[in-house]
Amino acid sequence: MHTLKGTKISIFLGMLPSLLIYIGIAIVPVFMSLYYSFFNWDGLTDKIYIGFDNFTHILSDDIFWLGVKNNLIIMVTGLLGQLPLGLLLALLLNGKLKGVAFFRTVGFLPVVISSVMVSMIWGMIYSTENGYLNSILAFIGLESAQRNWLGDPSTGMLSIAIAYIWQNCGLYMVIFLAALQSIPSEVNEAAELDGATRLQRVFRITIPMIRSTIMVAVVYSISNSFRVFDLVNILTGGGPAHMTEVMTVYMYNEAFMNRQFGLGSAASILIVLFSLLVVTVMNRLGSEREA
Repeated sequence: MHTLKGTKISIFLGMLPSLLIYIGIAIVPVFMSLYYSFFNWDGLTDKIYIGFDNFTHILSDDIFWLGVKNNLIIMVTGLLGQLPLGLLLALLLNGKLKGVAFFRTVGFLPVVISSVMVSMIWGMIYSTENGYLNSILAFIGLESAQRNWLGDPSTGMLSIAIAYIWQNCGLYMVIFLAALQSIPSEVNEAAELDGATRLQRVFRITIPMIRSTIMVAVVYSISNSFRVFDLVNILTGGGPAHMTEVMTVYMYNEAFMNRQFGLGSAASILIVLFSLLVVTVMNRLGSEREA
């Protein structure tokens, strides 16, 4: 009993520094934002208490709801783009492929590159005048398909979505690869002896056995989609005419460009609430499906 109690205390003391850091950089700022959201404050003059006026203003702002729509596009992009592509890469790299370590490194490389660097890379690809994409289209004789990819409202979000998939699919590749390697090889060998094809083994054995990992990846992908900022802010800044603006860019513009820290804080609280709502719904759906 004393040994168990001492072990628990040791574990708690070992986790305490990380817990304090997490509380300081994640939990405390949320409550500070909640406090400031009830004030009209420019960061310099005295704060003026205005109750829920900031929330009322934001919820009646069409630009904010445009940001919500764009965040939902990013969310769907992650669910239908990053996760399937990450799983496909994991399945391909789970076997005894020659040079598999090199391909795993290449696949994970975009994850460790900073968002600023990723944005600069895709900015060069999408550049109107000397961009690689327009240059390739011109080389193969498709000059009519050339356009301002980031400046055209019809292609702006699509262009960002492609860059977003490229940036993060390597993370899900590693997550799924770890889950695949935990599946006993005897299971697939037995199914192969029974005459199951590779595709049948994937859908009837592999995916059901890593269902819990897939649900974790789904929840993380959803929460990550509501935090996207650097990629959008550097590539388009939310333009043209707010057509690619997401909620985090809206919050940044209100707080730091317009110096309305109360509005920016209220927007950050709404982002937290939106993400919690969607994640809760997905968790509920996942639980019901497993039951």
